[in-house]
Amino acid sequence: MPVAPSGPALPRHTVLVVEDDPSIRTLLTSALHAAGYAVSTADTGQKAMFEAGRGQPDLIVLDVGLPDTDGFAVTRNLRAEGVYTPVLFLTARTDVEDRIIGLSSGGDDYVTKPFHVQEVLLRIRAILRRSDMPPGGGAKRVPLRYADLELDEQTHEVRRAGLPIQLSPTEFRLLVCLLTQPERVVGKKEILSQVWHYDFAGDARIVDTYVRNLRRKIDRFEPQLIQTIRGVGYCLRAEHHGRGAAAL
Repeated sequence: MPVAPSGPALPRHTVLVVEDDPSIRTLLTSALHAAGYAVSTADTGQKAMFEAGRGQPDLIVLDVGLPDTDGFAVTRNLRAEGVYTPVLFLTARTDVEDRIIGLSSGGDDYVTKPFHVQEVLLRIRAILRRSDMPPGGGAKRVPLRYADLELDEQTHEVRRAGLPIQLSPTEFRLLVCLLTQPERVVGKKEILSQVWHYDFAGDARIVDTYVRNLRRKIDRFEPQLIQTIRGVGYCLRAEHHGRGAAAL
């Protein structure tokens, strides 16, 4: 039965499908082709690493349960090698803790099996829309700055104390969310809306996980900038930097 495309896809988008089950791999490949994507495939973690480096896809659909390793390890290895291609996990694991582990390894979203192929297509489009979204609606913008933290939306570069910091696409968008409204407490639901564009069924622990990852990279310097406001959300604030110090 043919799969209806979920809206037009930009021709430049290439998706790497990593799945050891031939029937699922074929289903996803057919659906993605029908939706206008170019597709490459792999059935092991080792092949996934090779294809991700060789083909430089725009997004990776990655099965968690691979025969030689798991998708979480593949993602961690990619991030360690400086590859920040967005990753959508596919898994039969339904436990929330597994989802948090997956996202904390550097993934961008998570779909559980069995899934409807249209849901996968919608998640792919949402991730790519976030990745493609021109900062400031396409208008040229000066770097965002607060204390000794600087983020350039045009070049996707982040620096703290003059040193470069590597962030995944989702970590980058989370930092943009905080940097565009410094010293303001941003609630978890607002972060979910701005960064993910949907609410993960209200699972705010996704935000907590990503903030923890971001804090490990940003706040290895002093003073710590990402503050937790218990029961509310997060705030970018240097406790000893003084009020009114933010600059755009």
